[in-house]
Amino acid sequence: MGSTTTRTNEPSRTGGELSEDEIFEVLSNRRRRFVIHALKRADEPVDVSELSTHVTAWERGIDPVDVQYEDRRNVYSTLQRTHLPKLEEKNVVTVHEEENLVEPTPELEELDIYVEVLRSKEIPWSLYYVGLAGLTASLLLAVAAGTPGFAGFEAIDVGVFTATVFGISSVAHHVVGRRTRLGNTAKPPELRRRE
Repeated sequence: MGSTTTRTNEPSRTGGELSEDEIFEVLSNRRRRFVIHALKRADEPVDVSELSTHVTAWERGIDPVDVQYEDRRNVYSTLQRTHLPKLEEKNVVTVHEEENLVEPTPELEELDIYVEVLRSKEIPWSLYYVGLAGLTASLLLAVAAGTPGFAGFEAIDVGVFTATVFGISSVAHHVVGRRTRLGNTAKPPELRRRE
């Protein structure tokens, strides 16, 4: 996993916004990320059994209808004992024990979590933009110095090229960013396959 960006405006039970350390602690476990993803997609409180079925399916790479009781029993148990209490402690979820339901708190609803998952041949967006800035600066220097092959271009041409390339890149970054936000796609971002 590459990087995570979060934003929250609501106070936590500890008397303020979740700190960066608290957010990273919550997100440090894949099962908790899967729970957050599922809850952000839900329109109403989710039964813990249903939640454990989705988490198990994502962990095993299978369809939720193919999850067997034996497969999800361990996930159900660790959600009940460890992960849901941790999320409730940080005021990210509310657990209704009598009904066996979990619902996101307003804090979770306000928490935007982007997970930039990098495969082996991918570069992070930040490095991409540094490279793009270097390319456009080099192009501007080549035009200004009258380098053969670039002498026919004006500075305005470089400006138009730069604005266009950065504009197209930022639109692509926005589209990819929406798909890498927890709760925006059917599968969590770290499970998406490039097609």
